[in-house]
Amino acid sequence: MSRSSNQPRRLSKSFETRSAAAHRAEPSRPVLKRKLSADAGIDTVAIRGGRKPDPTTGAILTPIYQTTTYAQDAVGVHKGHTYSRASNPTVSALEDALGALENTPSAVCFSTGLAAITTLFLALLKAGDHVVVSDVVYGGTVRLLNLVLEPLGIAASFVDTSDVKAVEDAITSRTKLVFVETPANPTLKLVDVEAIAKITKKLGIPLAVDNTFLTPVLFRPLDLGADITVYSTTKYIEGHNATVGGSISTRDAKLLDRLRLFRKSLGSIQAPFDAWLTLKGLKTLPLRIRQHSRSALEVARYLQSHPKVSKVFYPGLSEFPQHELALRQNRSQLPAKRSLKNADSETFFGGIVAFEVAGGVDSGVTVMNNVQLCTLAENLGATETLITHPVSMTHGDVPREQRERTGITDGLIRLSVGLEDAVDIIADLEQALDQVVTKTTTTRTTTIKTRGRARQLA
Repeated sequence: MSRSSNQPRRLSKSFETRSAAAHRAEPSRPVLKRKLSADAGIDTVAIRGGRKPDPTTGAILTPIYQTTTYAQDAVGVHKGHTYSRASNPTVSALEDALGALENTPSAVCFSTGLAAITTLFLALLKAGDHVVVSDVVYGGTVRLLNLVLEPLGIAASFVDTSDVKAVEDAITSRTKLVFVETPANPTLKLVDVEAIAKITKKLGIPLAVDNTFLTPVLFRPLDLGADITVYSTTKYIEGHNATVGGSISTRDAKLLDRLRLFRKSLGSIQAPFDAWLTLKGLKTLPLRIRQHSRSALEVARYLQSHPKVSKVFYPGLSEFPQHELALRQNRSQLPAKRSLKNADSETFFGGIVAFEVAGGVDSGVTVMNNVQLCTLAENLGATETLITHPVSMTHGDVPREQRERTGITDGLIRLSVGLEDAVDIIADLEQALDQVVTKTTTTRTTTIKTRGRARQLA
C-alpha cells in the first residue's frame, strides 16, 4: 500500500465555482427536523420516520406529484422545486423517510440501483483514479466498471474484501474509493466493515457499502465507520416486485449536494410513482425482512440435510465460514427486542440462500426448470420466492475467470426466499430435487416439520 497523502482530494476552484452556479436554482435540501424519539424502534421509524401529512390536504399518504414543472412566484423565487429532473415532492418524501431509517440527512434516490452506483462513481472518480471493489459483487457493477468506466480512464481492482490485508495492499496513491458489497451477491461472502473503515479513515478515502441484501434493519454500515451506503430499493426496501429504484445515504452534507448535482446532470432521478410505491413498501420492511430471514434459515437447514445438495451458503448457519462475523456485525436484535416477544434468542440473517446441487450444472438446471412455486427470475427481496442462475442471468457479464476464482460456479443457484409458507417453499424444492438423477440417488421419504405442522413428502 502506498499513499502520497492522507488527505481527501480537493475539488478544483473552477469546478467549485461552476457547481455553486448550478445550485442557485436548486438549493440544498434543508436538514429535516425529526419528531420521533431518538430511541424509537426500527418498526416505528419505518412507518413514521421522516413522514408528515400532506400540507395541502392533510392526506396521511404522500400524494403522487406527477408533474414535470412547478410554477414560480417570481424570478428565482419558488417553493423548493423547479423541474422534476432535479427534484420532486414525492421523491423528496421517500428521501426523508430513508434518511430517518439510517439516522442520516435525507437520502438521494435514483431511477435504479445501478443508476445510484453509476452516479456515485462519477461523482467521486475521474480519469486516472482507482477504485478497490469486492471481487464478488453484483454483475451490473462489474459491467459498469469494465465496459463503461475503464475506457474513461478509471481503473478498478477486484479484491477479496473479506481479507482486510488484501484491501490494504490494493490501495495506491490513485485510490479514491473503496466499494464493498456485503453479503456478496451471490455467494454471501461477508466484509468486516469496521476493520476496513479504520484503514480508509486513516487514508482519507471514502468507504461505500452496498447494503442491499440486509438493509438498515439488519446491518448499519455507517455506524461501523463506513461513509456511504448504497441500496437497490427495488429489492427489500420496496419489496413487492413493483418498482425499480436506488438510493444513497451519507452523513456528509457536501457529498449529498454533489450527488444531487450529478443526478440532476445525468437525469437519473427516480420516478414519482415508483417513489410513492417504495414509500408504501418501506413501512413493512422490518416485518418482512424478519419473516424472509426466518424462512430462509428453515430452507437453508433443509437444503443442508438433502443428499442431492453439495453446498449451502447462508450466514445464519453455524457451518458458514464467516458465521462469527455475521453475528458480530448483526444489528437485528436491538430493534427486534422492541417489537417481538421472546426475541432475545432470535437473530436474523437475511432472505438469500445460495446452494449447489450434486451433479453440477445439469443437476442445477434440472432443479431450476422444475420448480413450480419458486419463480425463475432476475430479482430478489420480493414477497415471491425467486430462483436465479447467476452465471446465465445476473452475473453473465462477469468474466469467467473472475467467476471461477470467486466461487460463482456454473452450477450455483441463488434463492431469494419469499413470504410464502416455508413448508410450501421446501415442498417445491423437494419435488424439483426429486427430478435430479445422480449416481447416489436413492428413494427417500422426508417429513418436513415447520411451526408445529408436518407434511409428508415421498
